[in-house]
Amino acid sequence: MSTTPTQQLSDAGVSIWLDDLSRTRLETGTLQKLIDEKNVVGVTTNPSIFHAAITAGTDYDATIAAKAEAGASVEETIFEITTTDVADACDLFAPIAAATNGVDGRVSIEVDPRLAWDTEGTIAEAKHLYAKVNKDNVHIKIPATLEGLEAITATLAEGISVNVTLIFSLERYRAVINAFQSGLEQAKENGHDLSKIHSVASFFVSRVDSEIDKRLDAIGTDEAKALKGKAGVANARLAYQVYEELFSTERWAVLAEAGALPQRPLWASTGVKDPAYPDTLYVTELVAAGVVNTMPEKTLDAAFDHGVVTGDTITGTYDEANETLNALEALGVSYNDVVTLLETEGLEKFVGSWKELLADVEGALATARKAS
Repeated sequence: MSTTPTQQLSDAGVSIWLDDLSRTRLETGTLQKLIDEKNVVGVTTNPSIFHAAITAGTDYDATIAAKAEAGASVEETIFEITTTDVADACDLFAPIAAATNGVDGRVSIEVDPRLAWDTEGTIAEAKHLYAKVNKDNVHIKIPATLEGLEAITATLAEGISVNVTLIFSLERYRAVINAFQSGLEQAKENGHDLSKIHSVASFFVSRVDSEIDKRLDAIGTDEAKALKGKAGVANARLAYQVYEELFSTERWAVLAEAGALPQRPLWASTGVKDPAYPDTLYVTELVAAGVVNTMPEKTLDAAFDHGVVTGDTITGTYDEANETLNALEALGVSYNDVVTLLETEGLEKFVGSWKELLADVEGALATARKAS
C-alpha cells in the first residue's frame, strides 16, 4: 500500500509541526487542510512569524481599531492578537491533543524575546501568556540562554508546558535537559501531575550549515568544500545521542515512574538555505522515533511531494557525525565559536522582528485613532 512521505514520517515516529501561524490560516481552513492531508499535528510560532502575519494584509485591522478605541498600548495590542491566534489554533488542534494524550496537538507561543537575558521577567511573562491563552495544549517558548535555563525550570515547576528554543550546541542541550528534569522534580514536589507537563527542545539545524559553510568557503580547499552541508545534520544527530543518554539515567527513571514524559528533541530551522542541497535534507536525514520536525510550509510541501523516507536515519550514525565535527575543528572551524555566534544572531533576529512589529502596530494604532 502506497502512502505519502509525510505519512511515512509519522509512521517512523516523527511528529510534523508547521512553523507558521496566522489569522488567515485559521479562517480560510488552510491549516485544517494541512492537518487532514499532510500529517501536521502541531504549530510553532516565533516573533518573525508574527511580524510577517500581522503586517501582511488586513486580517488584524478590526482588532487594532478596537484596541485603538479602547486606548490600549502597543504591547497590549500585540499580546491580544498573538494570544488569540494561538488560543484558536489550540482549539483546532484539541482533537489531536486528546488523541495523543497531549503529546501532539501543541501550539507554541514565545515570550517577548527582549526578556531572553532576564530570568524573572521571562518567568512572569511565561505565566502571563499561559494564563491568557488558557489552553492545556499550549507550549510557552523560552530561549535556551543561560538566564533562560533557570526560567525553564521555574516555569515547568508551575506545571506549565515549555518549548525550549534556540538551542545550537550539544553542551547547552545537556543543560536544557538538566533544567527540564529539575523543573519536573520541583513540579512533583509542588503536587503537579507530571503526565500533564509536556516539553520539546528546539535544536536548530540549517543555520549551523549556513555559518560553517561560509567559513569552509573562506578556507577554500577541496577538503573544506567536501565538508559543506554536513555539520547541521551531524550536530543534530549527536543531539539525539545526548537525548538517548540523558533519558536512560536513574534520575530520569524516577521521574518516568512518577508519570513524566521525556522532553522530545525538535528539529527547528529545517528550511534549506542553500539551493545546492536537497530541499528535504533536514527532514529525511533526521528521522528517528520520538522527534518533532517543525517545517515552514515550503519544506513541508517538498517533503510531501518528493521526500524519500527510508526509516531511522539517526541511530548508528554517531561515529560518523563525530568525525565530521572533528574534521571541521582540524580545519580551524571552531564549533564553540560558531554555536555562540548563532545564539547571539538568533536572539538578535527575534528581537529585531519584535521591535519592527512594535513599530508597525504602533503606526497602525495611530492611524486607527486618527480615523475614529
